Amino acid sequence: MNANTSRQHPAEWEEGAQLFSRTARDLPTGRHQFHRERLMAQIQQEQQEQQGERTGRSAAPATTRRLRLPRPAIVLPAMAAAVAAAVVAGVAMSDGGGVRDGGVATGPALTAEVGAATSKGLPQLLDQISLVAAEESHPVVKPGQYVYIESRTADTFLKTVDDKTSLASHALHRRQVWNSPDGTKGWLIDPAVNTDSAGETLSLPDEQGNTPEGSLNHPTYDYLAKLTTDPDQLLALIYKETKGQGNTPDQQAFTTIGDLLGESYPPAELYSALFKTAAKIPGVVVVPNAVDAVGRTGIAVARLDETSGQREEWIFDKKTHVFLGERSVQVKKNTGTEALMKPGTVIFTSAILRRAVVDDMKQTPSQAG
Repeated sequence: MNANTSRQHPAEWEEGAQLFSRTARDLPTGRHQFHRERLMAQIQQEQQEQQGERTGRSAAPATTRRLRLPRPAIVLPAMAAAVAAAVVAGVAMSDGGGVRDGGVATGPALTAEVGAATSKGLPQLLDQISLVAAEESHPVVKPGQYVYIESRTADTFLKTVDDKTSLASHALHRRQVWNSPDGTKGWLIDPAVNTDSAGETLSLPDEQGNTPEGSLNHPTYDYLAKLTTDPDQLLALIYKETKGQGNTPDQQAFTTIGDLLGESYPPAELYSALFKTAAKIPGVVVVPNAVDAVGRTGIAVARLDETSGQREEWIFDKKTHVFLGERSVQVKKNTGTEALMKPGTVIFTSAILRRAVVDDMKQTPSQAG
């Protein structure tokens, strides 16, 4: 789709934006701001182009627009479908020259060798990972403190220039996020999201005055601390809370646990229980060789989404079984525009470098001494 596919009245933009905002509040901590920014950027571009048509002037060159698929299923009214389709499909628009998105240069699609997968040894591997997780230091997060997570991320997306769609990627970049234990205060620094290099607030309430409660899609530390650590009960809760999200219940359950590993701070007992829970999800396999965003090799616990043809991988150190990061790799051919994402395309990759508890917003562990 390109920006000229459909035109909408400003009132329809507003309705679509409000509904998207309500849905985005259910996204994992830190991601709701990402999706809101991208939708509003798309709306702004549409408005500029319509203004240009009315005045006879050319619209300003479009900057890159890109969006990772949000986890929950998003249903927008028909009036907002044109904007929503462009956003949810992850279609990017660009003027084609020296393109940057919020400070991150774009380049060719990310690729990797599609590693073989097997179910052999999965229970034993997850048992070992669970034991290691139980031994890791997880200090209790107290009121007034913040969970700090630093990672490196990169991704591949669809980019449209002059009605021609191709693949592009955001270069590997640093991402830092802070969140209070109750989830009401936070800060994000990610040049692929923030227009300001200093970052932007994630603090609540949002623009509509809403303060969502903790949930699996808004995994505050305080919420996670109250969850059961019984694998069967935990899996049942995950299926219940994520009903209707994702392509299948099993894939969404796997994705939900992956989100908790990547950018939240589960208490020690829950962290260990997550891996025992994952072992109970049908279709989970082992990928003996996988590489995280910074090139660290490891072994992955993975699951293939049969609908999208993408395999989500949680990568662990082969010797220590410490969690390194995650990636999503296209392993099956697709149809339509998505066929551009051929097998071996890395849709998203990350590496967790630091996860700590700090005393102040925007404070790093090194500053805390």
